[in-house]
Amino acid sequence: MHTILDTVVIGGGAMGSAAAWALSRRGRHVTLVEQFGPGHRIGASHGTTRNLNPGYHRPEYVAMLAEGLALWDELEQDSGEKLLTRTGIVNHGPEPMLPDVAAALTQAGNRAEFLRPAEAAERWGGIRFDQQVLHMPDGGQLNPEAALPAFQRLAVARGADIRHHTKVVDFEVMDDGVRLGFETAAGTEVVTAAQVVVTAGGWTEKLLGAAGNAKLRVPKLTVTQEQPAHFRITDGQAVWPGFNHYPGTGGDYQGWYSPVYGMHTPGEGIKAGWHGVGPVVDPDRRSFQPEPKQLAALQDYARTWLPGVDPDSFEAISCTYTTTPDEDFILDRIGPVVIGAGFSGHGFKFTPVVGRILADLATGTRPAPEIFRASR
Repeated sequence: MHTILDTVVIGGGAMGSAAAWALSRRGRHVTLVEQFGPGHRIGASHGTTRNLNPGYHRPEYVAMLAEGLALWDELEQDSGEKLLTRTGIVNHGPEPMLPDVAAALTQAGNRAEFLRPAEAAERWGGIRFDQQVLHMPDGGQLNPEAALPAFQRLAVARGADIRHHTKVVDFEVMDDGVRLGFETAAGTEVVTAAQVVVTAGGWTEKLLGAAGNAKLRVPKLTVTQEQPAHFRITDGQAVWPGFNHYPGTGGDYQGWYSPVYGMHTPGEGIKAGWHGVGPVVDPDRRSFQPEPKQLAALQDYARTWLPGVDPDSFEAISCTYTTTPDEDFILDRIGPVVIGAGFSGHGFKFTPVVGRILADLATGTRPAPEIFRASR
């Protein structure tokens, strides 16, 4: 039997789950298909902590931050789940854009204040600070492992169909929709969808390439295996904000690969990692093992800049980034295909806003901001 569906969302990670939630709130008939099982750790949406870092100055992102904070609050109320812990975020180091960030956030009504490094060290003794320190009290940590099921439960309550262990093996764009082939444990199924929302993370290029449609070109997506670690806390009295540390010159920065992000993950330690510089991988052929030189450099970072942890006592983590050349997202519609991709390691905080934008694109309500166009 050939099934006719309204809207199929391909990929049940953060953005696909949020798209299903947003579309179901508008009364659309949504089918979300995910090739792996619930709570899998193969992509980018697992773990219990992601920083909600408000440190943006471009107007598109600042506007999305304000909307996102409101939507996260609404999602917490509707789901009954605690999703955001407001520890504040501290960005520090010789980053020339921090004054612009502070000005943009203040103008938008978000709190941002510069502190002296000595004052910051007194408040957050587990971190060594240098040069300028920007404190953003509205930031904190989000919990993906609670958020994804919440999006999906709320979508199902409004009629969405969530199908795990359902892999898309055929993708053909036609004049009147998209023909899809699904592979499940029970066999194969062919459906036609009036429209498709692709939120496939590291599998996006594979999926769009399989469609064989030149019009579905997007900016180059690079999939990397990122390798943060949880370090054991040694200072039990320390208070930990989320943090981002930008490199400068001098001996303390030798061997750095990128800026460093970090946060407290309750029960696991202090998470810290390089940003977007892990080895390029095929998402279907990952080792899940850390690259030794980058891991050693991360330990050296912790030894120098995180006096509240033991740099030799840690647990390595593995996840993926799917990054565009400019690190701006892809949020666009090409014919019957809506694409949400390239979140470049900084997208999770915007998840419910991305869901809203993808729903706008799928329903023809309004386009996404120009910076997210696939044709840029």
